[in-house]
Amino acid sequence: MKYKILLVEHDGSSLRVLKRVIGKANLDVVTATTLTEAKIIFENSTPESFLCAVVDYALPDAPHGEAIDFAIASFVPVIVITSQTDKDVRERILSKAVVDYIPKSNSQIYEYLSRLLTRLEKNRDVGVLVVGGNTRSRNDIYALLNRHNFISYQAANGEKALEMLNQNPHIKLIITDQKLPDMTGVDLVSKVRKTHTKESLSVIGTSEKGDAALLANFIKSGANDYLRRPYCHEEFFCRILQNVEYVEQIEVIKKTANTDYLTKLPNRRHFFAQVEKIMHSKPQSVSLALIDLDYFKTVNDNYGHDFGDVVLKETARMMQKHFAQDVVSRFGGEEFCVFLSNIEASAAKEKLDAFREAISEKSFKYKDQQVHCTLSIGISHKRTGKIESLLSTADEFLYKAKARGRNCIVDE
Repeated sequence: MKYKILLVEHDGSSLRVLKRVIGKANLDVVTATTLTEAKIIFENSTPESFLCAVVDYALPDAPHGEAIDFAIASFVPVIVITSQTDKDVRERILSKAVVDYIPKSNSQIYEYLSRLLTRLEKNRDVGVLVVGGNTRSRNDIYALLNRHNFISYQAANGEKALEMLNQNPHIKLIITDQKLPDMTGVDLVSKVRKTHTKESLSVIGTSEKGDAALLANFIKSGANDYLRRPYCHEEFFCRILQNVEYVEQIEVIKKTANTDYLTKLPNRRHFFAQVEKIMHSKPQSVSLALIDLDYFKTVNDNYGHDFGDVVLKETARMMQKHFAQDVVSRFGGEEFCVFLSNIEASAAKEKLDAFREAISEKSFKYKDQQVHCTLSIGISHKRTGKIESLLSTADEFLYKAKARGRNCIVDE
């Protein structure tokens, strides 16, 4: 679903620039120059179709933030832009349930707005768990998180928090008070870190005390950050976004390190790591297949490397679909590998042969050209042994498949 942004701005030059900024975030823009126009737009739309509203504080028919109140009442997250920078206006804006406010005098307004809009869209898939014995304090944090489109959860004690964490793998951040009915916040952090690393789950400890020793205890127990109450709206969200983005950046780094750049399949190193985990569980049976595209050099020589890349990427896509329950990898060049566990040798061979036939019937197309390719496959079936032994045997059988004329399977 592509979300819309309601942009309410009366200044023509600002309106044009803001439309370009929002468009670069791959979001549709619906514009209004007055509160009256914004109301008409909402009458003919559903609030759920809007990611948020970007609203100027002072409009010709709403000079004192009335458009902000209207958007909030329509259940749409609101980002306020304003040319008024005095303290009273700032406090008036932040007293409302807004996502954020951005002074027009800020030279970084457009870059920050683009980042904020991207973040609001991403947050729809990010879970945040709020833990605390004080219901009012917990609800206040919960409400703040909802402004930023997070999937928010609440737990009144530590044991409930651990249960909810195990049930919701999309939780990327825990905000926990020090005072809990059944344990301390520091104790909760220690329990969480037994199963979740700092790189996979951020934790922020909170407390009303400004005790440096408590801050140190939270950090030493595995918390990523610490927030003293009372805190201002802006500090709260800066800390939240910083910790969520830290986890996301680590995920991107890991994915990049474990993925083949061209085909997006797991690379050889990650393949070994995945298979080793499965082998430790002692599966009843395993099969490992080495798959090689026949005469692939000819494809590159006759049609060019761009066409060759198309063949590799399409083969990888078909492989991911056909072996959705198995471990697949691009080993390099035109060679791929599949690891199948808890499947009998005959069934594994049948599954691989079906894939071989699918590739042989596939017409690979690029621009005005097309080509057909075939596969040679060597399979090793062993219930025990190391991965290196499986690979060695599969490689031996792949060589035999090539020697037998290609487009065939050889196994033990």
